[in-house]
Amino acid sequence: MPSLKIYNTLTRQKELFTPIHPGFVGMYVCGPTVSGESHLGHAKPYITFDVIYRYLMHLGYRVRYVRNITDAGHFEEESRPALDKISVKAATERLEPMELVQKYTNLFHQAMDRFNCLPPTIEPTATGHIIEQINMIEDILKKGYAYVVNGSVYFDVDKYASDHHYGILSGRSLEDLKENTRHLESQQEKRHQVDFALWKNAPPGHIMRWKSPWGEGFPGWHIECSAMSAKYLGSPFDIHGGGMDLIFPHHESEIAQGEIATGHLMARYWIHNNMITVNGRKMGKSYNNTITLSEMFQGTSPVLDRAYSPMVIRFFILQTHYRSTLDFSNEALAAAEKGWNRLSAAYATLQRLSNSRDEGAGASGSPDPELEQKIRGYCQDCADSMADDFNTARVLATLFEIAPLVNGLEGGQIPRSGISQESLHLLRDCFQLYLVDLLGMLPDCGSQDSGKLDGVLELVAEMRNQARARKDYASSDRIRDALQSLGILLQDGKDGKTTWTEL
Repeated sequence: MPSLKIYNTLTRQKELFTPIHPGFVGMYVCGPTVSGESHLGHAKPYITFDVIYRYLMHLGYRVRYVRNITDAGHFEEESRPALDKISVKAATERLEPMELVQKYTNLFHQAMDRFNCLPPTIEPTATGHIIEQINMIEDILKKGYAYVVNGSVYFDVDKYASDHHYGILSGRSLEDLKENTRHLESQQEKRHQVDFALWKNAPPGHIMRWKSPWGEGFPGWHIECSAMSAKYLGSPFDIHGGGMDLIFPHHESEIAQGEIATGHLMARYWIHNNMITVNGRKMGKSYNNTITLSEMFQGTSPVLDRAYSPMVIRFFILQTHYRSTLDFSNEALAAAEKGWNRLSAAYATLQRLSNSRDEGAGASGSPDPELEQKIRGYCQDCADSMADDFNTARVLATLFEIAPLVNGLEGGQIPRSGISQESLHLLRDCFQLYLVDLLGMLPDCGSQDSGKLDGVLELVAEMRNQARARKDYASSDRIRDALQSLGILLQDGKDGKTTWTEL
């Protein structure tokens, strides 16, 4: 088993992973803000860190994986006026704030289940840890690194930078930030425009508010993660993760306030995944280019040609290294679907070949030494790739190299006698470990009835098309709705062809 190396954003280099406490790993990942449904861009960090979580456990570590739920309004950027996103969305949807939070939390969990993401060890909420946030703010105030103005509390970045390294994670210069930070009337109460809110006084009409020593208000964005990570992982802990878009200001601010509150740089390794882009631009609500996960699963977004299954989306994300950008397109998703189907078929074939060999249907003769060595090399390549900063792209590339070998064994182009039972089991176990156990993919092993099912669904789709052609829309809708209730979504393509996908 090769030693694990992790690219550490803090040091900007790959480092040998050594946990603070031998045998144990503490990992904190910034979770979703549940003011709306998660989109495709949100899927990348949670699938990425699911693989990291799986791999750390595979290495034998006992992992405490903490991923928060942000269910209180906060600032996305300090240069924007304060808005309670939860309250604004709740008013739009005519729901109580906590009703809206529960709705989108449930949708997030359902999507993660469909992606086959393991649940975190602990999933704390911001609203459930107001006391811890207030206590941390009081501690920072006592140490002289924050100040109170009109019931709000701000972190004094200038004071912190005078005796600490501000910008250690992002590499940003405080002087450049001061020059480039836009002045807003709503931020006149700050001493410096670069200071960030630890607590905000709640204006009239602000629904989500809590009592504090400084009056009724609500926590700033950054304090929740510092308070919850310290509570459940201590300080310092091993790994802090999230998207690259969180490096500044969120994680930089976490480091500053956390170092003052605890006396430590809060995490040893900082891991950041890169973004999913659309035509080269980050996918995000502010760019109005998001595709929600339910739209992905159902194919209802106008930019989608059709629906895509959760496993295809997971495969699409894992086929590139987590630190690389991934550009969305229908063509890229269709290619990912073909690739996934190919590996899924190879996995099923290996299961059949192994079972038949175990049942005594194997071939006699001497194995091919060159082929045996190649198989061992493939398996070692997978192990080396995962240990090299969780390189899922290289793992999948190696599995694609194995697929023709598997097909050759199945089709007879490679004699069954050319591979020993031990090597056949090694291939099977390699696919099981890296494709299923670590990458979290769930192959369709292709039961004997799968072809029959495809035929039945094609027949039903054709019957529906005939009903539509004779304008019998009641029958057409009844077929569509009945199949959808069974988890099968029919999609009418632009070319008139009807396809189906599992929900």
